[in-house]
Amino acid sequence: MIRAVFFDLDGTLADTAPDLGYALNLQRRARGLPPVPLGEIRPQASNGARGLLNLGFGITPEDPSFEAMREEFLDFYEQNLCRHTALFPGVAELLAELERRGLAWGVVTNKPGRFTLPLLERLGIAPRAAAVVSGDTCARPKPDPAPLLEASRRAGILPEDGLYVGDDRRDVEASRAAGMRCIVATYGYLGDGGHPETWGAQGMIDRPQAVLGFI
Repeated sequence: MIRAVFFDLDGTLADTAPDLGYALNLQRRARGLPPVPLGEIRPQASNGARGLLNLGFGITPEDPSFEAMREEFLDFYEQNLCRHTALFPGVAELLAELERRGLAWGVVTNKPGRFTLPLLERLGIAPRAAAVVSGDTCARPKPDPAPLLEASRRAGILPEDGLYVGDDRRDVEASRAAGMRCIVATYGYLGDGGHPETWGAQGMIDRPQAVLGFI
């Protein structure tokens, strides 16, 4: 029996790509470069600064300039955290229905904590979450199972009584390692992990309300 539903944040609960892309394009504009189209940013949005800086500037963590560029990107993003970010259509209704059924819900994301809670607060849902686990809450982020195990502990459930909804291969890998069921939000960003039907999830959904069919 499912007692709690946990969500990835970027690309599952909220469409954060426009503001992540805005921060990246501020960096590019400062260097006289044209903006990267949002359509190219979306697939990399779940990969955070690493993926976006590779997209925007072709640099990786091994590059000597990476850390300075990463800090600049994060500062730009923090200053523009919720300009255009919004819950995906249907998410608000889904959360309300979960609460009506007496089910807990939470957020498990690789997004650093300095952004996670402020963003959830601006979206107006932070106080309702039974657990919020960010990318730096545990010693290792997803695909390590530790964040999902910590979310289960905070929500007061066993991992096998939880359901995780994510849009990236590492979400499924973390769930499987934690002994938690997982479904893939195909309306999300999906990253560069190949075809989601090969990831080993228990199912796929093309809209948030479809989560209810797995409870």
